[in-house]
Amino acid sequence: MFAIDVQDQILDKLNTLIVVLNTDGSIDYVSKSAQRLLGYQSEELLGQNWWAATRFSKPEGELVKNKIVGIFSNKKISTQTFEHELRTSVGGRKWIRWNVSYLNEDQLIGIGYDITDNKSNERRLIETNQQLLEQNKDITDSIYYAQRIQQSILKTQDQLRETFKNSFLLYKPKDIVSGDYYWFYEDNTYKYLAVVDCTGHGVPGAMMSMVANSMFKEVFINRKASEPSEILKALDEELAKTINKNEDASFNDGMDVALIRIDKKNNVLSFSGAFRSVLISRGNNITELKGSRYPIGFYSGVEKQFETQDCQLQENDSLYLFTDGFIDQFGGERNKKLNKSNFKELLLTVSDMNMDEQEAFLEYAFNNWKQDNDQTDDVLVVGIKI
Repeated sequence: MFAIDVQDQILDKLNTLIVVLNTDGSIDYVSKSAQRLLGYQSEELLGQNWWAATRFSKPEGELVKNKIVGIFSNKKISTQTFEHELRTSVGGRKWIRWNVSYLNEDQLIGIGYDITDNKSNERRLIETNQQLLEQNKDITDSIYYAQRIQQSILKTQDQLRETFKNSFLLYKPKDIVSGDYYWFYEDNTYKYLAVVDCTGHGVPGAMMSMVANSMFKEVFINRKASEPSEILKALDEELAKTINKNEDASFNDGMDVALIRIDKKNNVLSFSGAFRSVLISRGNNITELKGSRYPIGFYSGVEKQFETQDCQLQENDSLYLFTDGFIDQFGGERNKKLNKSNFKELLLTVSDMNMDEQEAFLEYAFNNWKQDNDQTDDVLVVGIKI
């Protein structure tokens, strides 16, 4: 008697239930731990009562009983493990994981473990994961919608070629949307092209590119600025007005800009840059015109100086404006940045190709360098042949 009491105490502490059933499905023994786990006296569950009391309907009880009896009619099966939800005496629910095996030729023994807490945690985890999936879908859908908006303000490569006949546009956002931006414009005297690298990438960068689009329209169309250095100065003023409206807040938003103007009559290039440069390929040489050491934005209160550099262009010269995504890409055998010198070598390699071939080769070279690495940043390269 003492040994049986100790056994029942142990079963209670282990949240464990023992049931012995005959091969016809009738219950011969239920451990006293059934009282704490399910609320029933063990005697209440003997015979066929187990299937009626612990199930939520009589058909369900019969179905489970017949399934268990059917499985063990096959004498080759030694142990079965499965989970069932049981009804407590007060209508509650308990999940039990059963290990059922033969006790002897005529009886089966089921050892059940209370896994209700685990099931509750599992259910909460599934619900949480489902919520996260739905939230992620909502966010992704919103970003794709933002992509459509961004693409609506970016002119196409065909439109670029209406202004610059021999040109290419290599545009590879790191994420769905990009912080890199380009702008071109033509009037009776000049052709303009700007490549812009906004703070950040992804959604923050894309938001800044929308700001940049508004600024360029204001400076070119409303202010009618024409000198590259004056245009950058005006862009800096516009960004200060647009972003820094709250004098109590500190902003670290800005953009790097490479801006060229080509005089359509005499083929003179005028360049001004804000932390960005332009590369000129002529013959076997690459010349770099470097921009000023000031970005558009940042450095609030600092008097910035943007300079215009002029260069006489020759037939078959190629001009390249680019953000830093291409040269900062990690890859290669040593997983280092590609860097500007290697980029210049690539440009010399493609200089004799037509612009479509140049674009294809540069994209191939970029992917070959990157290999399985993640893309480091947004990539934008614009090439023009004179």
